[in-house]
Amino acid sequence: MHTPQTRAAMEALVTPYQVHRDLYTSPEIYRLEMKHLFANTWVYVGHESQTPNKGDYFTTQIGDQPVIQVRHSDGEIHVLYNRCPHKGTKIAIDRTGNTGKFFRCPYHAWSFKTDGCLLAIPLKKGYDGTGLDQTESGKGMTAVGAVKNYRGFIFARLAPEGIGFDEFFGDSLSSIDNMVDRSPEGRLEVVGAPLRYMHRCNWKMLVENQTDTCHPMVAHESSAGTAVRIWEEMDQPEGTPKPAAMQIIAPFMSPYEFFENMGIRTWPNGHGHTGVSTSIHADYSEIPGYYDQMVEAYGEERAQQILGENRHNTVYFPNIMIKGPIQQLRNFIPLGADKTLVESWIFRLVGAPDELLARTAMYNRMINAPTSIVGHDDLEMYERAQEGLHADGMQWVNVQRLYEEGEDLEQTAVLNGTTERQMRNQFHAWLKFMTATMPAGQEAAE
Repeated sequence: MHTPQTRAAMEALVTPYQVHRDLYTSPEIYRLEMKHLFANTWVYVGHESQTPNKGDYFTTQIGDQPVIQVRHSDGEIHVLYNRCPHKGTKIAIDRTGNTGKFFRCPYHAWSFKTDGCLLAIPLKKGYDGTGLDQTESGKGMTAVGAVKNYRGFIFARLAPEGIGFDEFFGDSLSSIDNMVDRSPEGRLEVVGAPLRYMHRCNWKMLVENQTDTCHPMVAHESSAGTAVRIWEEMDQPEGTPKPAAMQIIAPFMSPYEFFENMGIRTWPNGHGHTGVSTSIHADYSEIPGYYDQMVEAYGEERAQQILGENRHNTVYFPNIMIKGPIQQLRNFIPLGADKTLVESWIFRLVGAPDELLARTAMYNRMINAPTSIVGHDDLEMYERAQEGLHADGMQWVNVQRLYEEGEDLEQTAVLNGTTERQMRNQFHAWLKFMTATMPAGQEAAE
């Protein structure tokens, strides 16, 4: 299939229950995603705890656009394109640092305030009478279209105009609320650098997999299944508590019935989560003193509500997933049609016992590290799928499980935990935002 040139051609790639393979394999589609999808949606940038002090900065990217998250002199966080307005040189190449009161370009020493405004130019008289101050370059570093700090999580929309933050996320923000509220002080802090793991596959495969509940007992049989079998063969005395590592890995081998009863909730605009009634995180052993801290902070009824919510994976479309009960965020950063960098971050519940953070770090190492036996199961499936989609025997990818004709993906729904509705929800949102600023007759590649 050729690059879609009109909105109608783009719409032809997505049906209610299947999507064309070009969404995963086409470099042209990938380029259009960077131009349209990642510009028109609200994309996660970082956490405020990564830039706690004035002048602190953190570099990352939104789609394929390099950006800087920086704490300005007034204490507010700004998100700027990481390029000098003069010759285009990247301003910051370190992942983190403190720039002081201004950024200075390493090429010609143009300098900018930490909100991006132009501060100084060497030999500025050379621009007298040239009209520099009327150009984009004369105004300084460019800020992204919009920024929102929601309970410490920084999101940005590249496009100057578009859907508002609250409209885009709606009730899905309840998963972030629950994650933050698990701190007795209502605050999170990023701890350490993320685990980074390169995947030779399309970024959407990873996003889909976060709510795919029909693969764990199959794909992870060689890893989690082996661990469970070894534990059982050790013939432990009855009542022997499972060590933390077993508590983490054993639930991956839960039967289909467990995942069916777990439930999936979908929200409009591509967001959704597994674990409506329970999840693989529900039966971890209690950490001494933690519940008492929560009761003191919130009262017993509210503390029970917070801790009783055990959502599994919450997908925030287009490309992050959070785990509230285990305080983790995974960022699926697209680098090409068949190349995705995954960053897995962990958070400290401020004011909570350190044992919670230790368990979170263990989970991240066991499940998401490049050395993880569980992570490699998934990686092999993604890469097999990326290769298999080039086979010409079939052009479409099926997401029809528990599909009902006429389903309304603009409405919130709670369904059987093995439904593929959330995948359909993501592709519905994909099409919506890919074409949000594309008139019916406009060439998409322009």
